[in-house]
Amino acid sequence: MKIFTAAQIKECDAFTINQEAISSLELMERAATACFRWIRDKYPVSTPVLVVCGMGNNGGDGLALTRLLLTHGYPARAVVLRHAEKFSPDAAANLTRLHDSYAEQLKILEPGMFITEIADDILVVDALFGIGLNRPPEGWVADFIREINEISNEKIAIDIPSGLPADNLPNSDSAVVRADYTLTFEFIKRSQLHEETAAACGTIHTLPIGLSPDFVNATHTRCQTIDQADIITMFRPRKRFAHKGTYGKAVIVGGSYGKMGAVLLALQAALRSGAGLVTALAPECGNYILQTAQPEAMFVSAGETFVSKINLPDAAAVAGIGPGLGTDPATAAALFQFLEQCKKPVVLDADALNILALHPEQLGILPPGCVLTPHRREFERLFGPANDSMLLAELARAKAMKYNVHIVLKGHHTAVLMPSGACWYNMTGNPGMATGGSGDVLTGLITGLMAQGYTSSEAALMGVYLHGRAGDLAASAGSAESLIAGDICDFLGAAFKELTEIKN
Repeated sequence: MKIFTAAQIKECDAFTINQEAISSLELMERAATACFRWIRDKYPVSTPVLVVCGMGNNGGDGLALTRLLLTHGYPARAVVLRHAEKFSPDAAANLTRLHDSYAEQLKILEPGMFITEIADDILVVDALFGIGLNRPPEGWVADFIREINEISNEKIAIDIPSGLPADNLPNSDSAVVRADYTLTFEFIKRSQLHEETAAACGTIHTLPIGLSPDFVNATHTRCQTIDQADIITMFRPRKRFAHKGTYGKAVIVGGSYGKMGAVLLALQAALRSGAGLVTALAPECGNYILQTAQPEAMFVSAGETFVSKINLPDAAAVAGIGPGLGTDPATAAALFQFLEQCKKPVVLDADALNILALHPEQLGILPPGCVLTPHRREFERLFGPANDSMLLAELARAKAMKYNVHIVLKGHHTAVLMPSGACWYNMTGNPGMATGGSGDVLTGLITGLMAQGYTSSEAALMGVYLHGRAGDLAASAGSAESLIAGDICDFLGAAFKELTEIKN
């Protein structure tokens, strides 16, 4: 799914209105109807609803929704904050419609007025400000939003929680409605995908309102979400008469005394990815552990208690380097010598990234198309900090273009930054995956996919999707609280099976 800016969404609205020869008021009615249907499917008709409206088009959506709720028997009412000199034309039209039919269920709040002491069973709908908000709420309006957040009632935000801009993140002290659900129209907004603000959105539901697919298909955007449909187009199911040589060779380089578990998890994921042959290139102290715990993988010694040499057993193999690697100077020297000679993309994670952070002058020797998989702290050690996670993603995008690499910035919605400047947000995964070893599994998975001939871009996108999906399946079978990294490996088969069944 493309992620459009607020300006592009307005252009899409205008294009749809012109293409279908409808009015903007009719498009607003579509949006309100979509919200009404969602509420009708979730809440019984006896549910009391309070719709808090502004004077712009988001408020117009709320006024139209109130009318629809009342028409279908819900005990609903609307309050409108008089925060501006005049209503938008469509909001004014819906105010008149609501007043003409249900005047007693409509109240205008003047500056300084608040809603207080409402019953706990009332559903509160936020329709104060939409994506057109161009500055943080101030004064009475900001206080009103904070008052809404203080009440314990269940809350639904229409399109976007009021106070949250679509294209950037607000200051930490800005007033933003904290919703339990957000009913967003057609497109997820970029700000809804970042850790600082995602909690304010609650659970996001994307509602279609019939915006023009012609506009969507023809309009470029640098940000998208990774959806199952995207992965299906890349996925290549197993061939009936293939052999192990068909599916490439993956080598996991890492491990040091006491850190063999990281290599083991990466090996397991590489094997579960479908790679034909998988080898551990690790210190001799890990031979018995790895050969016993993972007999399907081969072992090549790369030192005694830490990696001191990196010589792939096959030049055609794809290397994933970093799990449990350590940062010994001899390890760093071996890594840089290998990268200088390497002519094909590799996957770099964990201590491989930490070694680069200690020697940033070596970033220029990375082979084109490499995949770097840092979490936030690893990224900041490597490239520096940013004020918020969206700015961090933008910094990662700039570095991906500068060094011609792919950066998988792990987080709430992992972002995959491409050398082309594209930014893809992953929509699978859950909090249970915030556990030791989860990143090692991702490293092995991406490495195994690249070994099978998927491009770096395809492997990064497929890897984060499958990693998150396997985590979701594992959490569903057990719980997020009890999930461990090995569970992700165990459910990769089920995640692949979903793709296979759809593809076939």
